Amino acid sequence: MKHLALVCAVIWLGACTVAAPPPRAAAPVPEISVETLREITRELSSDAYEGRAPGTPGGLKTQDFLVQKFAQAGLVPGNEGSWFQDVPLVEITGHGHSALTVSGGTHDMQFAHGADYVAVSYRAAPDIALKDSELVFVGYGINAPEKGWNDYAGIDMTGKTAVILVNDPDYETEGLDGPFNGRAMTYYGRWTYKFEEAARQGAAAALVIHDTFPAAYGWNVVESSWSGAQAYAKRADDGMSATLANGWVQKSVARQIFKAAGLDFDALSSAAKTSGFQPVALGLNANLAFSNTIRRFASRNVVGLLPGGERPDEYVLYTAHWDHLGRCKPNDAGDDICNGAIDNATGTAALVALADAHRKAGAPARSLVFLAVTAEESGLLGSEYYGANPIFDLAQTVGGVNMDALALAGPARDVTVIGGGKSQLDAYLERALEAEGRVATPDPTPEKGYYYRSDHFSFAKRGVPMFYVDSGEDLIEGGREAGKAWARHYTRNLYHGPDDEYDPAWDWSGALSDLRIFYRLGRDLAEGNGWPNWYPGDEFRAVRDASRHEAE
Repeated sequence: MKHLALVCAVIWLGACTVAAPPPRAAAPVPEISVETLREITRELSSDAYEGRAPGTPGGLKTQDFLVQKFAQAGLVPGNEGSWFQDVPLVEITGHGHSALTVSGGTHDMQFAHGADYVAVSYRAAPDIALKDSELVFVGYGINAPEKGWNDYAGIDMTGKTAVILVNDPDYETEGLDGPFNGRAMTYYGRWTYKFEEAARQGAAAALVIHDTFPAAYGWNVVESSWSGAQAYAKRADDGMSATLANGWVQKSVARQIFKAAGLDFDALSSAAKTSGFQPVALGLNANLAFSNTIRRFASRNVVGLLPGGERPDEYVLYTAHWDHLGRCKPNDAGDDICNGAIDNATGTAALVALADAHRKAGAPARSLVFLAVTAEESGLLGSEYYGANPIFDLAQTVGGVNMDALALAGPARDVTVIGGGKSQLDAYLERALEAEGRVATPDPTPEKGYYYRSDHFSFAKRGVPMFYVDSGEDLIEGGREAGKAWARHYTRNLYHGPDDEYDPAWDWSGALSDLRIFYRLGRDLAEGNGWPNWYPGDEFRAVRDASRHEAE
C-alpha cells in the first residue's frame, strides 16, 4: 500500500515528518454487531423521534434511549455519576435590519440587508447599533505568530470594523505547498476564526468579503444561512466579549466601498497575500442596526465511559452527534420530518457498537469516552460547549475519532482522509488501514475546509488531535464511478431532507470495515503510551504544546 508517510511527504504537507507509534501488532477486532447498528439507526430515525431536534420531545427521547443503550454496552455514566452534560443554548433571531450605510466619501452609500450584506450578533442583547465605526481592511484577518504573520500589525482596532477577505492567502495555489498549506484551507481561512480574531483585536464589527470560489458556496448560501434564527452555546458573558456585529458583504459591494475610498480593491487583495501586509484604514465609516429576539433553552450531551485499567486519568474520545433538523420543508409526499437516518443516526449507532466491542476486549490501559453531542446541526454547539467546559481534562485527552454519517454504499478499497498531514495521528491510521487492507485517499477538495466543519474541530482547535476519516469512493463493486454516483445520490436526494430515512436494504459491509478501522484507532491510542501531537507549524500545535506542558 502507499504509506501515509509518503502521502504526507508528496501530497499533503511536503515537509512534515510522521512520528510512528511504538511498533506492535494491530489490535484484533472483536465482532462489531451489525444488528446493533441496524436497530439503533432504525429506532432513532423513526418518525417517533420527529427528527431529533434539540429542545424538543424527540430530542429528550433520543437522550433517554442512548442512556439505555450505553448501559447495555457496558459503559458507566461519564459525568460524576450522570449520563448527561447539560448544554445551555441561546437562540438569537435578528430582525428589522437597517441598510448598511457607509459614510465619509463624496456621498453616503446604502446597501440592502440580504441582497448586499448580512449581519448577526453573538451578543444576547435586544438591540444592536453600529455607529460611525471606521472601516479598516485587514487582508485575511490572520494573526499567526508561528507563521510570522499578523494582518493586524500596528493598528488599534478598538471601535473599528474589520473588512476581511475569505479563506487564507494561498488558496489559489494549485498544490498544497505554501505558508497556509496552499490549496488546503487552514483554520485561519474559516469565517469562525476571522470573527473570533477580530473580537480579540477589540474590533466593534467584522465583515467578510464573499467570493464564491474561496468561500466554496454562493451568496445564496450566505444569505439563507445568516438570516433567521441563529443558535449558540451559552457563553459566561452572554457573548458580550464578541464583536457587536459579524457579517458578510458581496464582493461587488466591497469594490464600491474601496472605490469610494480611492483604493484599488484588486491591488490591495493581491498585496494581502504576502507576509508583511499592513492594515489599511479606508477613511470611511459603517453604520447599521437591528433588533434581536432571544430564546434560551437547553439540551444535553450524553456521556458514557469505559474506565481504563492502568491509566484511567488519560482519555481517548469517540464522538458523534445525535441531533438532526427536526421538522423541515416537506417533500412531494408531504413528509416534513427530517429523520436523519444516515446523518447521524448511523454515527450515533456506531458509538454504541464500538463501546460494546471495546467492552468485549476488556478495559484498555487508558479510559475510553463515548460522547454523543447535541446541536451539531446548529453549528457544532454541543461539542463546542464540551470543549469550553470539558468533563475530562483536554490536556489529558490523547486524541479521538469523530463519526458523522456512515457510508452505506458497500465496501471500498480506500478511505478519504480529511485533515491528513496535520498530526502524528497519520501513523496510527496507516497501521489501521494496513490491517484492514485498505488505502488512504487525500481530501479531493481541501480548499473547502471540511476538517473545520464537524464536531472533531471543537477539540482540535483546543489542541486535541482528532481523526476525521470518511469511507472512500473506490468501491469494490463499480469503482470510483459507483462511489461518486452514490455520493451524488445522497447529497442531492437525501442530505438534510425528509428522505434520509432508514432502508432495510442497506449494505452495511463497508460501514463495518470503517468501524473496524475506527476500533483499531481508538484501541491503539488507548493501549499505548504516546501523546501524538500536531506537526510543527500547524495552527493547533501551540495550544497543544502549552496544554501538555502544563499537564506534565
